[in-house]
Amino acid sequence: MKAEIRKLVVFVEEIRSEMGRPVSPPTRKAAAVAVIRNPYAGVYVEDLSLLIEIGAELGGLLGDKCVEALGIDPKCAESYGKAAMVGENGELEHAAALLHPAMGKPLREAVGHGAALVPSSKKRGGPGHVLDIPLGHKDAAFVRSHFDGMTVSLNDSPRADEIMVAIAVTDSGRPLARVGGLAISEIEGKDGLR
Repeated sequence: MKAEIRKLVVFVEEIRSEMGRPVSPPTRKAAAVAVIRNPYAGVYVEDLSLLIEIGAELGGLLGDKCVEALGIDPKCAESYGKAAMVGENGELEHAAALLHPAMGKPLREAVGHGAALVPSSKKRGGPGHVLDIPLGHKDAAFVRSHFDGMTVSLNDSPRADEIMVAIAVTDSGRPLARVGGLAISEIEGKDGLR
């Protein structure tokens, strides 16, 4: 593995009640986070191919960890998202190199397919800063019940020369969703939109 991982953390969130109403089955989200050394911290480099390769490695690793944490068959994953936070000696383009060119394919393999774009966010921050991971249905972007997010924070990450990379996966949509949009039963999963 090309990624120099200092730390791996997995979070699982289970919502059983919302506004005093039971959520059954519970809404479950998992986030897997890797804290890696930024090979380009403090220097400008034109070719970011190493980070692109690391993004592909992490897409599979973190996607698998999320599915495992939820205890589901990969095909039962319903939504996904990705995010990265660079430490102060990094640049946003380092996060983009990890997230965009190559992370999606292995993540889709980890969740048993995925026709829709993987929602993403990137930011700069330091230890303890909050990283928001946007979520959307893995097969159809118009499924509003799955427009959601998951928040993670690590008290010691990212350090100045690190990048905190996260993937989130769910086995359901938002609890008590009721703002319309494409229903799960209407998903075609062909174009990533419907």
